[in-house]
Parts: sequence; structure tokens; C-alpha cells
Amino acid sequence: MTIRPHTVKTPALVAENLYRFFHTGSEETLALRGVSFAVEPGEVVAVTGPSGSGKSTLLACLAGLDEPDGGMVTVAGEQLSRRPEAHRAAVRARQIGMLFQTNNLLDHLSVEGNIAFAQRLAGRRDTARTARLLDEFGLGHRRGARPSQLSGGESARAGLAVALANDPAVVLADEPTGELDTTTASMVIDLLLERALAGAAVVIVTHSPAVAKVAMRQIRLRDGRIDGPTNETVRDLQLVSVPS
Repeated sequence: MTIRPHTVKTPALVAENLYRFFHTGSEETLALRGVSFAVEPGEVVAVTGPSGSGKSTLLACLAGLDEPDGGMVTVAGEQLSRRPEAHRAAVRARQIGMLFQTNNLLDHLSVEGNIAFAQRLAGRRDTARTARLLDEFGLGHRRGARPSQLSGGESARAGLAVALANDPAVVLADEPTGELDTTTASMVIDLLLERALAGAAVVIVTHSPAVAKVAMRQIRLRDGRIDGPTNETVRDLQLVSVPS
């Protein structure tokens, strides 16, 4: 299956001239230095770079979990930066799906309960969508299981189902294959690519060259800056086996 970007006028995600500084005593760390790029619906972008290049800081700013010291993030046409936390949380719940390397599920809730909780954060309850996600990810028979009762593959699929609970415009994935076996890693990446086919903008932060290669384009960070062009489409996307 080949996945091509949708031709649209409005990007789903815009990072505009982002700066982020951290201070430890008298020392200042420049984590982001003027990072700008946009991601359209139906596009998959990999953010790569060595440790300490600013990838995690960038992802936190894109999700509204951290505030940039300069610049702005816009998600689905809504300004995310320099807004009260309550506003950022509401936009995040409605418009952003987040997939972390681990800890995507609340331990005290079932798989179905985790999806329902994510929907409640967005002020909705869509039992039909919950059922579709459970079936789509092969978790219908595990809807009542707690995270501690899931296999690694089931846990990865359940985490992605939670990220997609509200049909977000943007999906942010932080090292989604880092602790997965090859089969489960391929499955997770294919599911992310399928979300792009459905119209979501997908951003994957990764150290894995194999994962980066399946993206349509790569944004390489070095010392908090973008290293190279950001708007060059490298390839169309195909669902392929991806080692972790």
C-alpha cells in the first residue's frame, strides 16, 4: 500500500521559530534555536538527531507539555503556545494523540477504560469509536484487561488506541519502537502510517534509521537547530517491516 500526502492549504501542525532555554545555576543550555517547520495532514515526518540535540524538548513543545521561550506552535489552526495550561490541555486532548515509548496506559484502568478516559478528557464519550478501535487493533477480547495483564504487543496496540481515542489531527510518537521486538515494532509503525492515510499528521521522534527511512521526510536536529532542509519529500510511504 502506498501512502501519499493529501494536498491541503492549512498544515495540521506548525512550529514557528521555536526557542527553548534551560538554566542550571549560571549555565544556560539552548535546547531549541529557531526551529521552524510544518506538517500537513496525511504526512509522516521523522525527527532525528543525536542525544541532546533537542528532540525531546521539541516534542514537549509541540504537545503543549512545555512552553517555548520564543516562537509559537499551532495545531489544527489553534494557537497552542502562550496559552493557559487549561487551554493547552483542552487542545491536546481534542487534537493531539501522544504515543510514548512506555507508560501509555493507566495501571488501574482496563484497556477499554483507558480509551474512555482519554475521551472524557476531550469532553466526549464515543462508545462506537472505542469499539472500532478495539476491533481494529485486535483488542476486542482484551477490552477488560488491565495493563499488567497485557503482552508487549497488546500493550503497544492499546497505547496507540488510547492515542487515537479522539481521532486527533496530529499524532506525536516518541521512540515508539524503542523497546519492542521486530514484529511488534513493524505493527506499530504500520498502524501509524495507516493513520496518515486516514488524514492525520504524524511526527515520529526516533533514533532508529530503519524507522526514519519509512517517513516521507526527515527533520534532523543538531545542537537545537535544524540541520538541512525541512520541506523536501524524500519518498512516498509504504507499509513495510521495520526493525526496532
